[in-house]
Amino acid sequence: MAPIAIDPEPVAAAPAHPLKAAAAPKQDLSKLAANPLARTYRGNKAGTIHMEGIPEFADPLEKREWVKVQLAAAFQYWGKLGYGEGLSGHITCRDPVWPDHYWMNPIGVHFSSVKVSNLCLVTPEGYVHDTIGAQLAINHAGFIIHSAIHKARPEVQAIGHCHSLHGKAWSVFGRPIDILTQDACLYYDNLAVYKNFGGIVLAPEEGKNIAEALGPKSMAAILQNHGLLTLGSTIGECAYYFSNLDRLCKVQLMVEAAAASGIKKVVIDDEDAAFTAATLQNPHNVYANARVELDLIIEERGHILLK
Repeated sequence: MAPIAIDPEPVAAAPAHPLKAAAAPKQDLSKLAANPLARTYRGNKAGTIHMEGIPEFADPLEKREWVKVQLAAAFQYWGKLGYGEGLSGHITCRDPVWPDHYWMNPIGVHFSSVKVSNLCLVTPEGYVHDTIGAQLAINHAGFIIHSAIHKARPEVQAIGHCHSLHGKAWSVFGRPIDILTQDACLYYDNLAVYKNFGGIVLAPEEGKNIAEALGPKSMAAILQNHGLLTLGSTIGECAYYFSNLDRLCKVQLMVEAAAASGIKKVVIDDEDAAFTAATLQNPHNVYANARVELDLIIEERGHILLK
């Protein structure tokens, strides 16, 4: 029998545009309130209920008193979190009356014992003011670090640094935290690393080096083999940046330990991190987070703070 030609099975033509996996839906900032703080709460239908942001003061003397209470409360908060480490640790805040002066804690006083009456006013030359504020010694390293940053970043009002447990543990790696959680987005494109340990800070050069590492916009830094440092347009902002970063260093250490056993970690992608940071990093939002803690301290310990 003669062979019979058999046509091959027809092959379906490939679609002109292959189907792609659907991308996860993204949120759009343009559809949200222009005021980042207003994105975080809901009031009544009439629009008369609001969450307050950073307060404004017409009188610099009145603001000075508010700054001192906030500063004392921030130290009490740090004491509550167990950040005390002997003579180490300091927060400074520019004086509203004389912006080239700043308020600071005295050296050798536990954070939980700092109150309005033992805060020191520091002159531009780095000395305790002769007549205004407590007549107590201040931390020399604190002056060197903070004065250099205040000079380099004139828009910054408050600077904080201490040797918190998880912050200094993570600092030994000399690398930033990963953006692993929603609250970590506070540090997205907002966290510097000072990759050097020049010994205990006793000379001006180290203060300048830290200021340069921070650059023109970062509000937080990891100081390798040392600890954390944070900035703020208010004391509350500075204090919250610090406490949140210390907790995130703990999270990072826990995640790294789990990942070492083979569990995969997932980092938030840049687009989602940037979207979230656009709200979280607003100074009014950071202050509002801090206010929850500082108001509680004032409620609990106002009788001590105001002495």
